Amino acid sequence: MPAENLINAPEFTVSELSSALKRTVEDRFGHVRVRGEISGFRGPHSSGHCYFALKDESAKIEAVIWKFAHARMRFKPQEGLEVIATGRLTTYPNSSKYQIVIDSLEPAGIGALMALMEERKRKLAAEGLFDEARKQLLPWLPEVIGVVTSPTGAVIRDILHRLQDRFPRRVLVWPVKVQGDGSAEQVAAAIRGFNALPEAGRIPRPDLLIVARGGGSLEDLWSFNEEIVVRAAADSTIPLISAVGHETDITLIDFAADKRAPTPTAAAEMAVPVRSELFAEVESLARRTMVCWQRGQESRRNELRAAARALPSLSELLAIPRQRLDHLGAALPRGLKANTHAHHRRFSQLSAGLTLKVLRGQVTQANHRLIVSSERIRLSARALLRNRRERFMGLEVRFKASKLSNAQAQRNAIVRDCERMQRLAERARRALLTSLQRLDARVAHSGQLLSALSYRGVLARGFALVRDEHGHAVHAAAAVGPSARLSIEFADGRVGATADPDRPAATPGPTSAAKPAPRETKPATPKRVPKPADQGSLF
Repeated sequence: MPAENLINAPEFTVSELSSALKRTVEDRFGHVRVRGEISGFRGPHSSGHCYFALKDESAKIEAVIWKFAHARMRFKPQEGLEVIATGRLTTYPNSSKYQIVIDSLEPAGIGALMALMEERKRKLAAEGLFDEARKQLLPWLPEVIGVVTSPTGAVIRDILHRLQDRFPRRVLVWPVKVQGDGSAEQVAAAIRGFNALPEAGRIPRPDLLIVARGGGSLEDLWSFNEEIVVRAAADSTIPLISAVGHETDITLIDFAADKRAPTPTAAAEMAVPVRSELFAEVESLARRTMVCWQRGQESRRNELRAAARALPSLSELLAIPRQRLDHLGAALPRGLKANTHAHHRRFSQLSAGLTLKVLRGQVTQANHRLIVSSERIRLSARALLRNRRERFMGLEVRFKASKLSNAQAQRNAIVRDCERMQRLAERARRALLTSLQRLDARVAHSGQLLSALSYRGVLARGFALVRDEHGHAVHAAAAVGPSARLSIEFADGRVGATADPDRPAATPGPTSAAKPAPRETKPATPKRVPKPADQGSLF
């Protein structure tokens, strides 16, 4: 083109050109779907927004997900995941580049979902959420069964019918969404809600939980692959059965649950035994117990009969003791006679030694011992009395000395207390004088303040206060009607007055009718506020 035509071309500023490009791109590509691999994703920014790029074999485009859009996304962006992003193109003028603002995100096909599921499975397994050692045993016959499922589907009806057929139990249903946005959060909240119920509360705490859903595609069952659901199932203290989908459907909650059921109906069968079979088994055990008891009784009866036949007769058992008794009875008279003769001989020997001379000698020895003992007692009593007298004299001397020293100590203490009392009295007198001076200064200042704030000070400067016949203050001439009676207060008294008869009618003001006449305020008694001893008065 000629140089003249270029000179006549319109000029754009950088901001105008950037704005024009931004409008053109947003108008042309206001809604697009882009398939690519996530690159450079390092998690949400501190502001909550996500910044990364979408790339394929030969190109790359910058992408951003705002905080509010990221919060409601079911699938979160992850590094290396192939996705289909839906949003709009826009430009970023500060760096002269274009980018896509993503509103929704979904994996690109089943293969991506399976890859994401396998990666998440490896991550959770590494944390120990799928270990068999942490799984709980199911109760044999639960009293209350909690079911987490949709209340409108056929799953809950199948479970209830199966429980009714096998063994009726009390069932608590926590209604949730089983697919779509927010379904994973509702399922996790239901599991945690059942675990949070108190043991003896108004709503009974279930002994067993069943998380159930009918069959569907991998996308339909994806809520049960979310980490929040898997972690809630792993943290459940109540034994949990996973019954999601059909037998061929596998979700991550199946690995975290304590038991996996191929179908919701199979979960109901795992939860309770068959009642009729239990009755039949109990009857069979009762019959077997009765037969065993009868056999045991018959066996013991036979053993008792055999033992009775082996015992000897009563006459044989008592024959030898009877013979021994006869021999001893025959020997008893001879033994009594021999014992009597022996005691008689011993008595004769002892009586021979008991003569009058021997008795007198024994009495003399006893008298001698008595005299010696009485003399020893008399000497011991004198010695004891002398020792006690000496001890009491020593105690008397010590008591007198102690009494004198105690009296002197008391006199010294009385002198010290008198001196201390005089010092405290002097300090109290000085403190009282200081307090009275502060109170006098405060009263004087309060009086000055009252005089300065009182309306009578204004009257003393030459002003007057006008009141109507009701005693209310009049603030404007328009409030005075014709021939109205007024009271004018000066500093030295009041004067009555009457308004002109030809003046216009009074216009009541909003303040004149509602405001009462000022009254002379009395000085308020100042409250005594305790002050520190080292802080002076502000007055």
